[in-house]
Amino acid sequence: MSESQNVSTTPEWEQRFRAPRVSLPDWAEDAPDRSLFVSNATGTYELYAWDRASGHQRQVTDRPNGTTDGVLTPDGSAIWWFNDTDGDEFGVWMRQPFGGGEDEPAAPGLAPSYPAGLAIGRDGTAVIGRSTDEDGTTIHLVAASVAASVGASVAAEAGGPGGPGGANGAEAVQPVEPVEIYRHRESAGVGDLSHDGKLIALEHTEHGDAMHSALRVVRPDGSTVAELDDTEGGTKELGLAVLGFAPVAGDSRLLVGHQRRGRWEPMIWDPVAGTETALPVDLPGDVGAEWYPDGSALLIEHGFEARSELWRYEPGAAEPVRVDTPPGTVSGATARPDGTVEYLWSSAAQPPVVRSTSGAVVLDPPGAKAPASVPVEDVWVDGPGGRIHALVQKPAAGDGPFPTIFEIHGGPTWHDSDAFASGPAAWVDHGFAVVRVNYRGSTGYGRAWTDALKHRVGLIELEDIAAVREWSVKSGLADPARLVLAGGSWGGYLTLLGLGTQPDAWALGLAAVPVADYVTAYHDEMEALKAMDRTLLGGTPEEVPERFEASSPLTYVDAVRAPVYISAGVNDPRCPIRQVENYVDRLAARGAVHEVYRYDAGHGSLVVEERVKQVRLELDFALRHLAPGSGGAPDGTEGARRA
Repeated sequence: MSESQNVSTTPEWEQRFRAPRVSLPDWAEDAPDRSLFVSNATGTYELYAWDRASGHQRQVTDRPNGTTDGVLTPDGSAIWWFNDTDGDEFGVWMRQPFGGGEDEPAAPGLAPSYPAGLAIGRDGTAVIGRSTDEDGTTIHLVAASVAASVGASVAAEAGGPGGPGGANGAEAVQPVEPVEIYRHRESAGVGDLSHDGKLIALEHTEHGDAMHSALRVVRPDGSTVAELDDTEGGTKELGLAVLGFAPVAGDSRLLVGHQRRGRWEPMIWDPVAGTETALPVDLPGDVGAEWYPDGSALLIEHGFEARSELWRYEPGAAEPVRVDTPPGTVSGATARPDGTVEYLWSSAAQPPVVRSTSGAVVLDPPGAKAPASVPVEDVWVDGPGGRIHALVQKPAAGDGPFPTIFEIHGGPTWHDSDAFASGPAAWVDHGFAVVRVNYRGSTGYGRAWTDALKHRVGLIELEDIAAVREWSVKSGLADPARLVLAGGSWGGYLTLLGLGTQPDAWALGLAAVPVADYVTAYHDEMEALKAMDRTLLGGTPEEVPERFEASSPLTYVDAVRAPVYISAGVNDPRCPIRQVENYVDRLAARGAVHEVYRYDAGHGSLVVEERVKQVRLELDFALRHLAPGSGGAPDGTEGARRA
């Protein structure tokens, strides 16, 4: 069968998942023609190298469960990529020549761990963050002689350092053990390495609040240069984030994100001079930034009410200048040496594309394009904690009330936006209205909204979801007899918790990679998430058992009345499989209607066919168990079949 014939007979919802996608290309700071991007062109998300000068592209990684974490060295000679086992997020950094060749461990002296940041210097020095259950967070300096052992041999093909006449690093360089420069039980991570390699910026939560980081700049030997801490020892909930050192030799300025005015904004901190420079970028919503390559200006990324846009700001100017982008969501942007800006854009109706302010499409994947979907409508609902923003998509044909799925986002520190998403589009194709709620705890609506998620974890979000659910019924959008609660990760957690605490409100539940038994999840999950749970709930299960009990879906499992579908990765370090099995065993013991799908991956899948299979199973489960309603009956002719 030809590709055109295959596409014509494949349901549109499947075409959206299978259409080739590309990420925003990253590029080497000192070799801007060398780029790295992620694509699903082979059916699995993998890393690809792209030589812009020649146009040549090649696949860098090829693993059964995919690869998305990769970094280019500043000179473009090599690619670092993170090698875990079947999605368990526990592994080591590997390194491969840009032009192709054998992979080898990038830091042979470091044992496997969860990653906690990476920064690579121009001389080949690397700063590697690690997290383990035994040690907490450790940060290691890998000397240039070790880090460059592969780079020296591969730079020959680029005529760079270590090129013709240079030594083959793998043979000539004696291994040097990585040096530990930081250790703490609480979560931390590598922020950035200065242009000259003399300063290292770290984010840490030594004060015990995993939601609000402090910053420390250290020398390569680990000694402290300066500290910036807005938390006041954990008594004040203000966070900081590393946005990047100035890309100029000898420049110690560090771009920092702060929350001093109740939202994320950038400022410039010079840890050597001890100065802070506020930036007069007065835009509503959250504001992020990165440097232009020559350090003369900042590229501002501005998010407000589920949309985003770009601005250029030159330090010292009165105000920023708008960078023209279409309405929708910019999921990433980077300024190029020629002054143009490349960005990844989409909207709920239009698939993603990598564009340039030059007017060109930067990177166009081969193959069929994803079909468009329907736009979102904005809804604002009064809730117990303030106005709640929800995004609604309705079928193009028919009038409500529709069967309606509440697709709850994960995180919880995340938010739904006017961006293309194949999952919600699949439900719209089947006659469902889709409602996505940016509940308290979501980002993008100010620090107070995000930080409201404390101690009554899960229950707070469900209060907001309930308010929007009530609106959806009263407005005539949703059929109250066919309301589906669904989500993945934290959204899966809220699904199970909602089915138990609001059993009469939902006709069906679909939970992917959920927290199901909060106590067991805490004991089995990766260390960084333990720290987050201690912050959210105010302690460990032993210290605040009543809070874990109140927030755990397992507590309410016997109250669940709706049919439940659960999918889980057997290697998931974030929502581990044992706690899911505990919940499923309780459902089975009381004969509750449920189905479980277990797959060989971690916290979700990077394999396109696996993702299509999971959505097909969810659609099939919903269409079999939802009673026929008064209007907007779902079309079960596409996708409602078992894989």
